[in-house]
Amino acid sequence: MISVSVRVGTDTGTDQNFTGGQRVKVSTLRCETDSVSVLTCLTCQTVSLCVSPPLWSPWSPWSQCNVLCGDGVMQRTRKCYGAGECENATDALQIQPCSGSCCDGCVRCFAQFNPTLGQCDEELGEVDEDDCCQNPQYGYQAADGVCRSCGPPLWSPWSPWSQCNVLCGDGVMQRTRKCYGAGECENAADALQIQPCSGSCCDAQGWGLWLAWSSCSVTCGGGGVRRRERVCSGPPECRSACSGPSEETETCPTHSTCPVHGVWSSWSCWSQCSGSCINDQSDDVIVPSRKRHRSCSKPAPSSDTVPPGNRCPGDDVQVQDCSELPNCPGETMSKSGWSSWGECSSSCIPQGHTPVRTRYGSCSNPAPSSSPPGRHCEGVDRQTETCDHLPHCPVDGVWGSWSSFSSCPVTCGVGLQESIRLCDSPAPKHGGRPCPGERRQTNICTTNVHCPVDGMWSQWSPWKPCTHPFRDKSINCQLIGGKQTRERECLHQAHNGSICSGEALTETRVCYDVNRCYLKGTWEGWESWSLCSPTCGERSKRFRRRYCKPDYSSYRSTIRGFPAAFFGTPQADCGLPPDGGKKVEVQPCVNAPSCP
Repeated sequence: MISVSVRVGTDTGTDQNFTGGQRVKVSTLRCETDSVSVLTCLTCQTVSLCVSPPLWSPWSPWSQCNVLCGDGVMQRTRKCYGAGECENATDALQIQPCSGSCCDGCVRCFAQFNPTLGQCDEELGEVDEDDCCQNPQYGYQAADGVCRSCGPPLWSPWSPWSQCNVLCGDGVMQRTRKCYGAGECENAADALQIQPCSGSCCDAQGWGLWLAWSSCSVTCGGGGVRRRERVCSGPPECRSACSGPSEETETCPTHSTCPVHGVWSSWSCWSQCSGSCINDQSDDVIVPSRKRHRSCSKPAPSSDTVPPGNRCPGDDVQVQDCSELPNCPGETMSKSGWSSWGECSSSCIPQGHTPVRTRYGSCSNPAPSSSPPGRHCEGVDRQTETCDHLPHCPVDGVWGSWSSFSSCPVTCGVGLQESIRLCDSPAPKHGGRPCPGERRQTNICTTNVHCPVDGMWSQWSPWKPCTHPFRDKSINCQLIGGKQTRERECLHQAHNGSICSGEALTETRVCYDVNRCYLKGTWEGWESWSLCSPTCGERSKRFRRRYCKPDYSSYRSTIRGFPAAFFGTPQADCGLPPDGGKKVEVQPCVNAPSCP
């Protein structure tokens, strides 16, 4: 006995047989045996093929419902195998009623279904469920919130390829697509595609060149440090392909010595008093004085550094009265008396010095005789004193040296470096003039890196005409709510700057098209009087107007919960105005002045 397997059911080879592993048509078999094995799905049953009576194959699965929504039919079939005809030949087809499942549980209906994103756009609001499902472009959402299409089943576009599943070497990447619509798409196994790939880390080039050194951490002396960096090329996940540090440091020479600021030495010993006694014989009491000095030398301020060192603050001379001396004895000297004090050696006290004044005594009252020789007058014949009562001399400011330019303060675009100098060589004192010129100077520096430019929304475009919400149909002068859209653009975004944030590129609102429509209206009140024209003379007049306002009360103020806008300019009919039927009222300006 030769066994023949016949594959039936949902398989595409419904009417093909297998004999010894080869496919042949059923019609080519010669009936030399009395049985054949029929494979139905996963269950094999033996039926007679060539003997009487002939037998029916199992029923095929039910077809899909022939409508997407509402009442329809679905069918299934079977075939007759064997010699002769099977009983009830009309029983090869069965039909039963069905209903389209497209909108089962439809909660919200939308005007557009986006197969690329699998999302619904432009909710329609109060739309009958059957109307929603009969338009293949509409989309709907059931209680589960998933967006579905009312059209025939269609594959969405392929998703982008995934990343390779290995960082280096041979691997695979995949992409997927979804079936949207009512029913199942053909070739359900084609929802996934896989292709070979190699990890991009194998292509990483390693470290790039070192970037330029940063500025030294100090501007003078030693101990400064500077840094530089390098970047590992390739995608971020491949950074492990680069070994070694991404940053290195080194000590840096400053090519300059730090300024040395001056420090005072110790005070010297006091000098001898300028006299041996206090002279109180004249109108002015003359008290001898003594001095001591110090020098700005421990250390002295540097002059060859940039900037130079600061000078020592304060004076280098101190003057002290010798108040402990005794008074000079009276009438011990035969002098004609002291002269008046001379002028001070300076009209003001300069920095670091104190001016003095001098007076002289004359040994002439009487003068010592020459023969026999008389004794010279005792004591000194000259006295000096410091002019401490004078004001300090003004000290004009003098600029120190410029500092080095700072490092560039920006990481992208253009920045400004600056260099400063101090008005301290010396600083202005005692009313002296400040240093002339600028304390700061700048220098433009560039990074050769573009700064990110964030996007900015353009102004909204004018609203487009009000159109029917679902069909290309005029709604002018009708009580049908339409829709209007306006658009805007994200401008100026560049160099990896942020895209515009906020609302979408398109804005939609509900509207009525009332352009040139005849509407009943009501007269508004008078507007304010205008200014007098001309401004003088007997012909000066003023006027005011009132307008006919369209009455929109026959239109719904809201559509599907949204406030409705009115598009266009209607022609309102308010009838004759009240109070004499005037639209414009004119009055003479009784208080207008006479024209010159």
